[in-house]
Amino acid sequence: MVRDRGTAAAEGAQGRTARAGRRGRARHVEQRPFRQPRLGYPALKAVSDDALEAIHEASLTILEEIGIDFLNPAAKTILKDAGADVDAASDRVRLDRALVLEAIGTCPSEFTLHARNSDHDIRFGGDWIAFAQMASAPNCADSERGRRPGSQADFRELIKLGQCFNVIHLTGGYPVEPVDVHSSIRHLECLRDFATLTNKVFHCYSLGRERNLDAMEIARIARGISAEQFEREPSILSIINSSSPLRLDNPMLQGIIEMSSRNQVIVVTPFTLAGAMAPVTLPGALAQQNAEALAGLAFAQLVRPGAPVVYGGFTSNVDMKSGAPAFGTPEYMKAAIIGGQLARRYGLPYRTSNACAANAVDAQAGYESVFSLWGAIMGGGNFIKHAAGWMEGGLCFSYEKFMVDVDLLQMVTAFLDQVTVDESTLALDAVREVGPGGHFFGAEHTQARYRDAFYAPLISDWRNFETWQEAGSPSAADKAGTLWKEALANYEQPPLDPAIAEELDAFVERRKAEGGAPTDF
Repeated sequence: MVRDRGTAAAEGAQGRTARAGRRGRARHVEQRPFRQPRLGYPALKAVSDDALEAIHEASLTILEEIGIDFLNPAAKTILKDAGADVDAASDRVRLDRALVLEAIGTCPSEFTLHARNSDHDIRFGGDWIAFAQMASAPNCADSERGRRPGSQADFRELIKLGQCFNVIHLTGGYPVEPVDVHSSIRHLECLRDFATLTNKVFHCYSLGRERNLDAMEIARIARGISAEQFEREPSILSIINSSSPLRLDNPMLQGIIEMSSRNQVIVVTPFTLAGAMAPVTLPGALAQQNAEALAGLAFAQLVRPGAPVVYGGFTSNVDMKSGAPAFGTPEYMKAAIIGGQLARRYGLPYRTSNACAANAVDAQAGYESVFSLWGAIMGGGNFIKHAAGWMEGGLCFSYEKFMVDVDLLQMVTAFLDQVTVDESTLALDAVREVGPGGHFFGAEHTQARYRDAFYAPLISDWRNFETWQEAGSPSAADKAGTLWKEALANYEQPPLDPAIAEELDAFVERRKAEGGAPTDF
């Protein structure tokens, strides 16, 4: 497992037991305690206030004049009752700007998402930041076993890795799809694994009513709370992707209905690739992203005013030579920053992502992820999805890339630590002690602080060439491979009340016996 540097906040009895076990065994990986970072710097602006307003107005014009297809009868009824213009002959819905703005005015600007270990509760909104490991990959890869379709064994390994590292605050979906589990019961197995192998916040897919209902019940049971408390305290989240351009499909809308009606978290995220599913110009793509996001967010508020929601942005560009998605590009960075400006304009928490298009854990994977994260963090992102492990434009979860990203995320959190300027840090006594022409290695000021003075990287190798060569010339990927194996070897399952575990198993087995969820919707 991993060893904490510093002392974490006081934990519950279960959390203390688990952490004590981990500290006793972990000797390999330095990490910071579980703590949400906060953006202490001014969020960047990529466009002026006037330009932002032009994008906002264009979005409202799209909603009023062109409209959005809502592919769900119940959703269209809710919208019609609220005063939207619903075309009786099609799925097209046109939303008056006053209706949209009034609806999103009821969105909470901040809220807490509750984990089964309350020390892992997550705050959304404001200047809070939360990192989630990669989600929804059909494949996974590591240096020993190669690239392969996801399995239940892989899924469980990756959930354990997410539990191991404090800089991973929650899961944002299945890190890899376990294709060896039948799709009718896959959600039951995966959600039970989330609830038992980790004690952090987890996610459910909106792929039909039954999956949403099962997920919420599993989250409730795992926390050991009543239905009433569950509805007061958001405990699970779901990502709602529009089918760009300008469509919200049936399972996504059903997910909003089920989740928002129970006061659970909905993250509305259009997937708008400029040049493919959105205009080739960045302002046009962002106007479309904003229109789709506002439509989903407004609908969630029509289901239940005040239900917790997150404004999601996932606008990038495509390679116009091949049509393949590109990430970590200058356009992606600008889109992430402008998306943050839009979210702040509406007073909403903001979701963005750490993504790359690389096919190997190489320089491309590193610099595209750094660019993505820079746009996400400095753009004011609150929920950073796909923060660790993303490869191949989202088609593969890489074990080694996960470790590289963990190191990168820890560096980001260290960068976000505010600089303290006081008598101690100004170090005038040390300067007097050393004087002209000396060095500070032996100074009392240095000796008292050197152990924790600077961030100690997991992957970067600061040895000189000869020493590095004598150690076998390890690459970043080599070191990452060693680290994830050490973490898994030392993983300790977080304790769970036996009565809760029994209730979870009984629910899952009953639902499996009933056939789980339909596979055709």
